[in-house]
Amino acid sequence: MPDGRRALLDAMKKRGELPVEALAEAVGVTISGARQHLSGLERDGLVAHRILRGGAGRPRYVYYLTPAADALYPRTYAELTNELLEYVQDDDPELLKRTFERRAQRRLARARARLDGKPFADKVAELTRILDEDGYLADFERCDDGSFRIVEHNCAVLGVALRYGQACSSEIDFIRQALPEAKIERVAHIVAGAYVCAYSVEPRAG
Repeated sequence: MPDGRRALLDAMKKRGELPVEALAEAVGVTISGARQHLSGLERDGLVAHRILRGGAGRPRYVYYLTPAADALYPRTYAELTNELLEYVQDDDPELLKRTFERRAQRRLARARARLDGKPFADKVAELTRILDEDGYLADFERCDDGSFRIVEHNCAVLGVALRYGQACSSEIDFIRQALPEAKIERVAHIVAGAYVCAYSVEPRAG
């Protein structure tokens, strides 16, 4: 990203929504230059604007970061989670196990409510939507033999999964319990070096 655009994002991150004049002053560019950068940032979905009402004269626009831009800034959720889980493991390994199990059961209950009563193919599609909503960037395809393949292009819990194997095992257990009428096998694994996590979903006979 060009330095000028990044500087505008930083200014809005630090000071909130701002008019173009204030942004131009904050980063040391002309108003025209700021507008050009803002136009590109809006086109990329990183910045949006709203009309500031009130007062005489032409309406003023103020610019602000979108959630997509906010995601560019570092987060330490995985580090914090791992630190807290380490404390739990040191004090009570069984509590750590129960913590992962409780998370899994809550996810499973919500998934079953959405899958209940659907034909098998629709269950696969709905489960994939659930995984996608959970941050796994998931999609699925139907194979020639009648089975399905669910692919997670992102690991939403990678920072935790690299340290705690329960995170990975609970994921495949979740899919297996959500689709008990299918044989589920993990055929690709990000933690093992693959680009994706992928699951073969084969409906059981009968």
